[in-house]
Amino acid sequence: MNGPRPRGRRWNWVSGYLGSPEGFSLTRWLFLRGLGLVYLAAFLSLSTQITGLVGSRGLLPVRKFTSELTEQFGGHAFFRVPTLLWLNQGDGFLHLLCGAGAVLAVLVLLDFLTLPALAGMWALYLSLFYAGQDFLGFQWDLLLLETGFAAVLFAPLHLWPRRQTPVSLPVLWLLRLLLFRLMLGAGVVKLASGDPTWRDLTATTYHYQTQPLPSLLGWWMHHLPLGFHRVEVVFTFFAELIVPWLIFAPRVPRMVSGLMMIALQLLIILTGNYSFFNWLTILLCLTLFDDAFLRRLVPAGGRRRMVQSVQGDVSGPRRIVPGLIAAVLLALNGVQLSRQMLPGVAVPGPLLRLQEGLEPYFLVNTYGLFATMTTQRHEIVLEGSRDGTHWLSYEFRYKPGDPHRAPVWVAPHQPRLDWQMWFAALQGDPGQTPWMGPLALRLLQGEPEVLRLLGKNPFPAAPPRYVRAQLYGYVYTTPPERRATGDWWKRQLLGLYFLPVSLKDLNAAPATSPGGPPQGGTEVGPRAQAAE
Repeated sequence: MNGPRPRGRRWNWVSGYLGSPEGFSLTRWLFLRGLGLVYLAAFLSLSTQITGLVGSRGLLPVRKFTSELTEQFGGHAFFRVPTLLWLNQGDGFLHLLCGAGAVLAVLVLLDFLTLPALAGMWALYLSLFYAGQDFLGFQWDLLLLETGFAAVLFAPLHLWPRRQTPVSLPVLWLLRLLLFRLMLGAGVVKLASGDPTWRDLTATTYHYQTQPLPSLLGWWMHHLPLGFHRVEVVFTFFAELIVPWLIFAPRVPRMVSGLMMIALQLLIILTGNYSFFNWLTILLCLTLFDDAFLRRLVPAGGRRRMVQSVQGDVSGPRRIVPGLIAAVLLALNGVQLSRQMLPGVAVPGPLLRLQEGLEPYFLVNTYGLFATMTTQRHEIVLEGSRDGTHWLSYEFRYKPGDPHRAPVWVAPHQPRLDWQMWFAALQGDPGQTPWMGPLALRLLQGEPEVLRLLGKNPFPAAPPRYVRAQLYGYVYTTPPERRATGDWWKRQLLGLYFLPVSLKDLNAAPATSPGGPPQGGTEVGPRAQAAE
């Protein structure tokens, strides 16, 4: 029923094959194929927007970024910021990196050259992470880098499909400890923040409406009774603060913990748009399941094609080196946990220096989402005008704009400018957003690469003479309002986010300066009140 078991191994339904890592070959196969899919989605998503974000005529040109780093660090710039963009900062090279990453992801899906392909994707994504600057600073980007490096150590030591080699237990536990830090960190930051909405169990009464990119199901979830939302918050705390400890439990409770964490991730996938973050978390949960469990879910024919029984061994440095690297990273995981959970505990000096030396590679990171819940939704609406009197709105493809447009599902694609517009509205000050001035400039210039980041361009023939930004408060319509008007949102004008600017204004005061476009209006910051 569960497939052949290795001879000479004692089976136990609590721990699996006692003393053997051989019960996780199918686990590894599925994990690495899934990671290939996540990488493929990440590289393809970036390829559609990379030049508009950081290309030569993008919002934060990477050439300017590398020049500033060279001025700051001189010949040590590469070691401070290890990226392949030091070789070339052209638009074609940016697309080459994305395309090469997608090709390597396909190789991983085919189980061909898996280990070098994983190593190549990690190096490419690290390069793009730095090139992306503000647009690639999300926790899932860090999680992909950390998971991706561990996957290089986890990969079987062969170059083409063949019988699987034994799974490294240190690397398996490295991935499990990453999952533990990820989930526990999410719960700890909510408690540590002292946010009242988490403490009184009302956080999700705001969450579905104020999250960066709401989904269609999120509109329906928002209108569920308060009692349901309180149960949601209790389950979230249970899944993030209690369940992760079962990762270290025997086989059955460990797999139950995996199922519960996967259930939470699926709920988030259905109700929000968080790029590939939740899919990557589900992949980490796979490491909690052994082959005996997974064989029950895979038809026999597919099982034979996916992975065969473990045979043979790998000796010498080829097996020892990944285990040693994993052991070092496990120690650094311990350092990261102690610094996050017990900040007063002293960390041994050598480990602290090693951690600091490896920081540019993001091998061990800190995680924790939604420490405080946003209770009001503000949206920046960009407008252009030819005469300074009549204004037309630019529409984004995914973030809320036109109240009649329904929320959408877009993950695992991440429209990174849409996301950053949400953060910019929270800050309330265009001077604190380094790409806001360049965005106004590129709209006035009619830059095609930047316009592709948006949806509707109200000036298809020629760019406007003036650009401004208005700040609105948005709330969901109620079901009766939705039936009566067809609108998904109600909005109320709060004021100007920045005053009208022209090319002459921006040339006189460069849009890339820290001040950005001039701010105007009243009640435009975080203190502004959304529509009731």
